[in-house]
Amino acid sequence: MSDTILIKSTTRHVHIFTATVENNELIPSKNVLTLDIDPDNEFNWSEEALQTVYRKFDELVESYSGAELSEYNVRRIGSDLEHLIRSMLQRGEISYNLDSRVLNYSMGLPRIEAKPTNA
Repeated sequence: MSDTILIKSTTRHVHIFTATVENNELIPSKNVLTLDIDPDNEFNWSEEALQTVYRKFDELVESYSGAELSEYNVRRIGSDLEHLIRSMLQRGEISYNLDSRVLNYSMGLPRIEAKPTNA
């Protein structure tokens, strides 16, 4: 049994673990981070939007190269990704999934196009 401790950062839309995934289970790791984006399916994602988040994640992980995988550093990465997701929503690159089981609009009210009225 490994003595490696699982460190995690969980925000509403970003879950990061110091672990690998094997048979749908998290196996603690000293040098691997695993990212789960939007586990509650609150947003509609295009492949391009997902890749934007994955690229930013890789960039942030690289910026901590050589630093300890501490809870503080993992939380900073998660927080930076949460800010990225908010900006993507504000720019219209992603949208709320109105069929999600949880609708809490945690990043602001959704944009709804107003229908023109014939008055």
